[in-house]
Amino acid sequence: MSKYHALWEWLSANGNENITLSYDEIAEHAGVPLDHSFLTYKKELLDYGYEVKKISMKAQTVAFCRISPKKDDK
Repeated sequence: MSKYHALWEWLSANGNENITLSYDEIAEHAGVPLDHSFLTYKKELLDYGYEVKKISMKAQTVAFCRISPKKDDK
């Protein structure tokens, strides 16, 4: 299981089209602090219907957006 599994589950259950979370909020939902490995793990998010739209180092936020299901998934 991914170290960010709890965050992916939370995003999926949230259901909003666009969600922006601070690094602290991500740590709260994931149960682990955001670190460089997030760049590797973020690929798993596609399985939960979301993708990372933008990572802002300055604002310390990550913007997520819901992806459209593939035609095969309908």
